[in-house]
Amino acid sequence: MPYIESLRVFVRVVERGSITAGGRDLRLTPAVASNRIKELEQRLDVRLFNRTTRKLSPTDVGQAFYEHARNVLQSLEDAEAAISGYSDRPRGAVRVTAPLGVGKRFIAPLIPQFVEQYPDVSVRLRLSDRKVDILDDGMDAAFIVGRPADSNLKLRKIIDCPRVLCAAPAYLERRGTPETAAALARHNCLLLRYPRSPEYFWTLAGAEGPLKLEVSGSYDSDDGDVLTGWALDGRGIVNKPRFDIADHLDSGALVEILPETPPLPSVFGCLYPHRRLQDSKVRLFIDFIVEHTRRALPG
Repeated sequence: MPYIESLRVFVRVVERGSITAGGRDLRLTPAVASNRIKELEQRLDVRLFNRTTRKLSPTDVGQAFYEHARNVLQSLEDAEAAISGYSDRPRGAVRVTAPLGVGKRFIAPLIPQFVEQYPDVSVRLRLSDRKVDILDDGMDAAFIVGRPADSNLKLRKIIDCPRVLCAAPAYLERRGTPETAAALARHNCLLLRYPRSPEYFWTLAGAEGPLKLEVSGSYDSDDGDVLTGWALDGRGIVNKPRFDIADHLDSGALVEILPETPPLPSVFGCLYPHRRLQDSKVRLFIDFIVEHTRRALPG
């Protein structure tokens, strides 16, 4: 199916904005992805992209073709999903994303077990603490720890996740322990930040309702594990799901602060487009991960 594969490359290149990124999503080298685009342009006898040294963008013809090509690929996926339930051997790739810490600790170790059970299925795991657009990035499912915004995606909740504010004893000895939520403004807060990140505020559970506090600090990162490391080194106060730093709290390496006004809890769950659950391999994968992570995580 060379033509269909060329369509896949073309669609991903448009969506990712570069041949390198589009090819990477499909596990193709830039050279192979570029050749697929050239073959498609030769077949159609049109130029699909405007190319400069800094930018790649679809031509008017390319943009029109993209809309139709995307619909063709979607219809093909829907057709394959509709009949997949009739097979005892699901096959194909499941594309999934998860936060770095949760993905490394809980999702990644389960994937070999799933593939052993369903050897015709491959799993493509992408780990990032950044917000992922499931549809634009071509994902089948995204595991999240947070408070999901309203959207057309479906949420499969795994557990509620209480959150805590905590810091190393050395930091609290040096800077003092905040006694009120307002006192956080005078402290170094370790923040999970990336483009369009919501963490410029921490929202705490106050006696009279949520307290939305503007916080700041000398350090921020798009990797939650880096924030934990900084907190352990005495660099500041961190806002984390309790399960993520439970061992450090138990050992005393981190100390909970302001327990009477904790951060609002998060949800650990799985987001997915409703139609993707028609595909048996996606449904089986989500069921497998949800079942096993519920056993591993505290309720």
